[in-house]
Formats: sequence, structure tokens, C-alpha cells
Amino acid sequence: MPLQQPARAHDAEMARPFPPDLHDVRHLRLKAGLLLLWALVSFVATYFARDLQVLVFGGWPLGYWIAAQGAVLVFIGIVVAYGWAMNRFERQDLERLQVPEQPPSTAADRPHG
Repeated sequence: MPLQQPARAHDAEMARPFPPDLHDVRHLRLKAGLLLLWALVSFVATYFARDLQVLVFGGWPLGYWIAAQGAVLVFIGIVVAYGWAMNRFERQDLERLQVPEQPPSTAADRPHG
């Protein structure tokens, strides 16, 4: 019978569900906005692809460019934007947590009168 090792603190930390700060309003709005953009490019633009056949770029109709290249480029842009925004949110959270402490005020610091 194998010996069981005691649970480490790291394992207990990883066993919990997602941290609540990943579900605050900023993150949810970012995710909703990027998901909406993805849906618009993936479904709405391809729905109107026949109407876009009139516009021609580089010898190919615009509907072809959107279906073949545009959706992929927008998806890459969404991934980059999500990574940039999450890094920005993390920096803001760190700045908020590292508020400099005020030294205790003394009677000599207060103005007289």
C-alpha cells in the first residue's frame, strides 16, 4: 500500500475554483465585448458576404477577403487585445494594493489655530 503524502499548501490553493477577481465587472465587460466582436465578424460579416461581392480588392471580392483572411486576423487581434487588457488590469490591481502607508500624524504636524 503506497504512502500518502500530506497535502501541500500550493495544492490546496490550486484546488479552489477561479479567483473571484476574474469575474469582476471589468473582466466580464471585456469578455462580453470581445465575444460580441468575434460573433459579428464570424457570423454577421459572412451573412452579408454576397452583398460585399461588389467591392473588389486585389482582384478578389471583399466577401472572399473577409471569409478567408479577415476573420482570422480579427481573431488574432482579439487575442492580443485580451492579453493587453488583462495585463493592464493586473497592473491596476497591483497599484491599488500597494498604496503607500501614511505615517501617523502627531500634534506637531497639525496647524495651530
